[in-house]
Amino acid sequence: MPRVAAIDCGTNSIRLLVADAAPGPDGRAHLTDVHREMRIVRLGRGVDATGVLDPDAIERTRVALADYTEILRGAGTERVRMVATSATRDAANREDFFGMVRATLGTDAEVISGDTEARLSFTGAVGDLPAEDGPFVVVDVGGGSTEVVVGSRTEGGVEVHAARSVDIGCVRITERCLRSDPPTEDERAAGRELAQQVLAEAFEVVPVEGARTWVGVAGTVTTLSAVSMNLPEYDPEKIHLSRLDLPELHRVADELLTRTRDQRMEFGAMHPGRVDVIGGGALIVTVLAEELAKRAGITELVVSEHDILDGIALSLL
Repeated sequence: MPRVAAIDCGTNSIRLLVADAAPGPDGRAHLTDVHREMRIVRLGRGVDATGVLDPDAIERTRVALADYTEILRGAGTERVRMVATSATRDAANREDFFGMVRATLGTDAEVISGDTEARLSFTGAVGDLPAEDGPFVVVDVGGGSTEVVVGSRTEGGVEVHAARSVDIGCVRITERCLRSDPPTEDERAAGRELAQQVLAEAFEVVPVEGARTWVGVAGTVTTLSAVSMNLPEYDPEKIHLSRLDLPELHRVADELLTRTRDQRMEFGAMHPGRVDVIGGGALIVTVLAEELAKRAGITELVVSEHDILDGIALSLL
């Protein structure tokens, strides 16, 4: 089976996965990482307020993409797919971004819908979990949007029952509500209210009531796990499939929301590019936790290092 490359360009970060695919004992394709990397480029900085991508942000993304292109070509990748999510969906000047991608990568970036983003995230997230733990509710808290998906593992792969993407993420909520360092009590209350209002749109159309397992993916959730374990540095192997019960989740979120940016950097596993927005992401996760406990009786978060990147790679097979 081929060596494939997946690139996910979101509001906050751009990530690369180069992987080999091979059939597993269950007959499904399984990925073996050749190279996995993430860089914070903050492509979506200010998009919520201005409606346009900042030229400096496009240039930061170009530099990272040029490096990624060299890596995947050097690895002998046979197939490449790049998707662009929330920031480019919302930007009036997104053609500037697309032209840069064509010139750098040699192929087009796809602006995928929120629902497609959600389904790809689900496919990547549940691959290492037993089918009997389903139905699963997978949540991807990104920079500009949050995806909520309910589905199951099947013999043929996955079956998505419902999915919804809504415009709330760690960058958006920080820019709108959490302007102080650390955020004031009033700012935190405003952020919570905003998250509740926007996430209600997802829960109206995604029936989470029958779900058994909550799986969280992407940088906000994995960072919460790393902080909970007090890791001296970011360790994907320790984070993958780690679990946080609701009291611990709330403890970590409250600690992040009440610390200054400099104090957040004291956590060894904290990426410098997340330090200013991790509080907003943590707030969103706590609202999700409250809703899932109320609606589905779920009291634990399973953290997955596998997410939309893995879903994109699998879509190339």
